[in-house]
Amino acid sequence: MSERADILIVNAKALTIDPDRPRASVIAIRGNRIMAVGDDNLAALGGPDTQIIDAGGKTVVPGFIDSHVHLFGGSGELDCLNLADISGEAALTDAVRAESQRKPDDVLLYAVCAGYFLLGPDTPLDRHALDRVMPDRPFAIMAADHHTVWANTKALEMAGILHGGPTGPDGEIVMGTDGTATGALLETSAFAHVLRFTELGGRDFLGYVTGDDPNPPATPEERERDKAALRLGLQHCAKLGVTSVHNMDGNLYQMELLAELEQEGDLLCRVQIPCHLRNTHPLSKLDEALFMRETYTSQMLYSGRVKMFMDGVMDSYTALMVDPYPDRPDTSGVAVFTAEAFNEAVIKADGLGLQISVHCCGDGAVRRTLDGFEAAMKQNGRRDSRHRIEHIETVTDSDIPRFAQLGVIASMQPLHSPAAGLFPPMPKGMIYHDHQVHNAFAWRTLRSAGAALAFGTDWPIVPLEPMLSVAAALYVGQPDERWMDQSQTLDETLSSYTTVGAYTEFAEDQKGQIKAGMLADLAVLSSDLENVDRNGMEQTQTVLTLCDGRLTYDAR
Repeated sequence: MSERADILIVNAKALTIDPDRPRASVIAIRGNRIMAVGDDNLAALGGPDTQIIDAGGKTVVPGFIDSHVHLFGGSGELDCLNLADISGEAALTDAVRAESQRKPDDVLLYAVCAGYFLLGPDTPLDRHALDRVMPDRPFAIMAADHHTVWANTKALEMAGILHGGPTGPDGEIVMGTDGTATGALLETSAFAHVLRFTELGGRDFLGYVTGDDPNPPATPEERERDKAALRLGLQHCAKLGVTSVHNMDGNLYQMELLAELEQEGDLLCRVQIPCHLRNTHPLSKLDEALFMRETYTSQMLYSGRVKMFMDGVMDSYTALMVDPYPDRPDTSGVAVFTAEAFNEAVIKADGLGLQISVHCCGDGAVRRTLDGFEAAMKQNGRRDSRHRIEHIETVTDSDIPRFAQLGVIASMQPLHSPAAGLFPPMPKGMIYHDHQVHNAFAWRTLRSAGAALAFGTDWPIVPLEPMLSVAAALYVGQPDERWMDQSQTLDETLSSYTTVGAYTEFAEDQKGQIKAGMLADLAVLSSDLENVDRNGMEQTQTVLTLCDGRLTYDAR
């Protein structure tokens, strides 16, 4: 063979996810493609200019494909006070006052990743509690699930909503008996009033909150600030071996920023951005989805997908359930779209050849979305649509086989499950009926029923680190006797993080395997994954990342 490799990775324990050659010790790369995969005889492909990367007997995997992230929002939160490990008013007060000294000039002091019981199960997280924590400045906290914000009195006054204000049908500024806001802001249309005072002016979450562009348009200085935040986020992806992300919010503004970063050489990760179609948008919004699909067509930045929300989340009782909540029998949650409006939108988007992904936490949302996909199939004919349902925190027995029957992808996040240990399980009789717990986070059940199962994180709701999610899927555990063991094998988990992720974006012939001809997206890890326990897996780091044949991270 006359051609020489630009890069040779040697002494590897490569888990290729290629069934024809599941293991390899040498990987040869030329340009942005994998040239050959095999054993030590490939060393002959090296030349005087070949870069040799010694994997040191550690695992090499295809670059991780995170099938569910909020890139701009996660990037913007990297420099925010993170409350994931904080509990109790004293600890919160110490952390917030230290943050106040670190950021004395911020208009709004802002913290993220808070649990709903941050102050304990018996202490309400309201404006009065936050006034005690931070009485001197406007202060707000974003919940870990990004469906609730709590604000102190000064923040509510600054946002002009202390005495209430406008929201969409799925949002609520929770009001007290005294006619003033309690401080709890449920869903995006409620907390958008406050987010506009954050360091990035709320632009990092516009693709999530409205799906529209900044109005008024961002100034040149604001654009540069936003690009700087995105650079940090993309560097974070590269550091963790993440080479592709499927974004779950989108607008043209975000696309424009990423396209500029690509031109500047700073797009270190492949990014798929959808068009966010909200229930308040006319269906002409789909023209924007077509424009995005036709305009952004590089191997690093692309679209072709529509994102929709069907419900909220479990913790705030806004997830749409088939049955009323056991501890709130007056409600079954919130349907963002009526069945008729959703079916109309899905039939239209599907008819345009667009892929659709829908946020569904509750089993009622899952059912309504499957019904919509089925309606589109009947109206438009069966095609290889690869529509997706995101989260699926519970599902009915009868709806499980419909995923395979309709070709719908289950896009799920291992760290969301209480069985993974990051979030506490719901007490018996709270939010979940026992029959709903049985099918909660049903990775094994859905995989066994033939569904394509893609894994991701929902960053910044949980950490972006893939190995934490891999460990969570392998060592799932059972919080109590109501929960089924949904644990996965290592090969299954890595496949859901690579080949299924590639399949989900119609790119299975381009990436997701270490195989000759595939794009050179690879992660060299710090351990041998086949010979570590759970702790060792969680501690595994990415040593080196290649994306598109380019060295995007190197910790050697």
